[in-house]
Amino acid sequence: MIEELQVLEKTHTWHLVDLPRGKFAIGCKWVYKIKTKSDDTIEWYKARLVAKGYAQEYGIDYEETFAHVTCITSVRNFLAIAAVHQHLQVIQTVLTRFAFFVALLYGLKQAPRVWFAKFSSIVHQFGFSFSPHDIALFICRSDKGIILLLLYVDDMIITRDDHFGISNFKQFLHQHFEMKDLGHLSYFLGIEVSSNSTGYYLSQAKYASDLLSRAGLTNTKVVSTPLEMNARLTPLDDTPLNDATLYLIHILRYIKGTMFHGLHFSAHSTLDLCAYSDADWARDPTDRRFTTGFCFFLGDSLISWRSKKQHIVSRSSTEAEYRALADTTFELLALRWLLEDMGLTHFSPTVIHCDNRSAI
Repeated sequence: MIEELQVLEKTHTWHLVDLPRGKFAIGCKWVYKIKTKSDDTIEWYKARLVAKGYAQEYGIDYEETFAHVTCITSVRNFLAIAAVHQHLQVIQTVLTRFAFFVALLYGLKQAPRVWFAKFSSIVHQFGFSFSPHDIALFICRSDKGIILLLLYVDDMIITRDDHFGISNFKQFLHQHFEMKDLGHLSYFLGIEVSSNSTGYYLSQAKYASDLLSRAGLTNTKVVSTPLEMNARLTPLDDTPLNDATLYLIHILRYIKGTMFHGLHFSAHSTLDLCAYSDADWARDPTDRRFTTGFCFFLGDSLISWRSKKQHIVSRSSTEAEYRALADTTFELLALRWLLEDMGLTHFSPTVIHCDNRSAI
């Protein structure tokens, strides 16, 4: 607590002023948290002074609150490329203190938005620009190479092909922020990352274990499927189920049996992009809508996937497959643009695999 107060005073987070007439002060409180590593060992005990943002009123104390964060697809693309280019360093840093400008504390509604704007302006001085396809992806190109930075609130991963460039950038960040260098990437957004000569391995064992602990199912039996065969979340007459938690427990039991499953991004893979698209046959008996499914591979690495019910009822399997292809193409264009921002350009057309000849 003393250290937290010293940092806030050092960075001039506030000035003592008289409260204007007719105004009410927003209080503060202490928040305590134990930060753990991916193996559940204690990393540090954190005490943070936060504002009681729930007391703020929209239109009076704040207006815009939206702040950009990176998406998980960008993280997978980032690591798939780094796995193939083994000379790339992937390091992780966390900004332990960034409430350094007047009147901004953790807890305020507008804090994330103001923080992102401030961080963007600081890294712009170093030569970074943001990607138009993922605003939280920052890119710095120079004669020596390219630096990529992915930001999620105050947590970031950085890669570059030379040690000197990364060292200079970390020194630059130290001049403007209180930060902690976590070294080579090992845990990010609930994903455990391990690496060796064969590439990167991604899993969510700790995240799954924490989920099971909160549900009190750490010693439950496991099942081999997420749901039982022909299970329906709503009966055919649309009446609510008596106890839907049975389905949730079944899903958690499936998670327990698969918690050590993960993705392998091979170091010996190509970087060719390909896609697979499909749609089921009106599987939902309540509304007869089809479900779109697609996945994308960067070489051997699975980087993006989705399974989502279509918005309208298709009148044939060809129409449903065509809608699935349209959604897949939409995602394909976004991925190609994102990969190009990361320095990977595909000059040839990307193959989309579809099993419906009429839709093709």
